[in-house]
Amino acid sequence: MECLKERNLNECTCTYAGCSRKGLCCECVSYHRAKGAIPGCFFPRDAEKSYDRSIKKFVESYKG
Repeated sequence: MECLKERNLNECTCTYAGCSRKGLCCECVSYHRAKGAIPGCFFPRDAEKSYDRSIKKFVESYKG
């Protein structure tokens, strides 16, 4: 499968500019999964900016 990095970069909502996996979604998901975390693009914008990628923060960000 071909990675569409340029297209991914246009749609990526992660604000962590220094990430080497930015635009490489498969690598990003694998990285966060291995750490028991969730990629920033799964979070609402306000919650993503906290850089807290925990599952707890993810659930809290979508509750009520």
